[in-house]
Amino acid sequence: MPANLTPEYLEAEERWREADTPEDKLEALHDMLRALPKHKGTEKMQAELRKRIAKMRDQVEKQKRSPAAIKRKPDWVVEKQGSGQIIVLGPPNSGKSSLVNSLTTAEPEVGEYPFTTTLPDPAMMEYENVQVQLVDLPPLHRDMSPGWMADAMRGADGAIMALDVADDDILDLTEAAFAFLADKNISLYWPEHLQSAAESLGSDDSPPDSVQSYPTLVVANKCEDEEAQLRLQLLQEMWETSGYPRLPLIRTSCYSGNNIELLRTCIWQLLGKVRVYTRPPGRKADLSAPFVLKSGSTALDLAHAIHKDIGAQFRYAKAWGKNTFDAQHVGPDYVLTDGDILEVHSDN
Repeated sequence: MPANLTPEYLEAEERWREADTPEDKLEALHDMLRALPKHKGTEKMQAELRKRIAKMRDQVEKQKRSPAAIKRKPDWVVEKQGSGQIIVLGPPNSGKSSLVNSLTTAEPEVGEYPFTTTLPDPAMMEYENVQVQLVDLPPLHRDMSPGWMADAMRGADGAIMALDVADDDILDLTEAAFAFLADKNISLYWPEHLQSAAESLGSDDSPPDSVQSYPTLVVANKCEDEEAQLRLQLLQEMWETSGYPRLPLIRTSCYSGNNIELLRTCIWQLLGKVRVYTRPPGRKADLSAPFVLKSGSTALDLAHAIHKDIGAQFRYAKAWGKNTFDAQHVGPDYVLTDGDILEVHSDN
């Protein structure tokens, strides 16, 4: 009896021949079995396909259990480095990569066509004596962003939303970007610890209620454009009527360098961290190697960061800083400020 193979079966068989990975081959074999007509003339083919599926499934499982597979991470996973990680977001052609170029020594690919960035592209930004990791992500768009974007953002300390105020389509592109974030249950919010010359964009100051929330700074890029101010006004009106969260905004120009150094400072503030220096008794502090801790950390937190035994046997510290007089004795609950110098004393 003839098999009378269907077009769906032949298509699946072609995909099996062209598949490069065991996973793709296994999927194609399953599709071939589903599309194969079930009658007496195909019984041998069915049995043969089930054998091949079982063999390929074993191969896939063996590959998953191999040490190389366990250690290997997806291409979109970026390990944190430096004092914090900031993800760089924005619609297509918003100038994200140009901003990263201006702030770091990296040279990400910059193109005049959308979706030049296809995978996360990390680079290190120097701020005084610390480094902050910037991760340039593919553009945000409800219909075109890769499915792994939300996972790639997870764990970041904050975000930059780059918007191109030289683009006539800025309103539509911004809406598409926020539609993607809404679909992924991601929210952006005003970081209360950010103290800068940033303007306010929007008026809604409600707290974030999504699973993933990021303190965010909006960067209005390409502000050298003649009609940039008009587009910013339209953006402000759209922002308020659309119910987007109130966010700080900085106007920049990668072309002229306008406000790039201010942006660098605001990125550091966006992290919500403090730099604290230690000094051994009777010696000067090493101001080139600070401990970087979350804002609100205490002298006891610093002692634990130095060594767990020092934290466990903490007695007191002498502090030099904006909120103390020189060599002031402070206890474990003393709240650290950026630039403090502490001489930690313990029973150890």
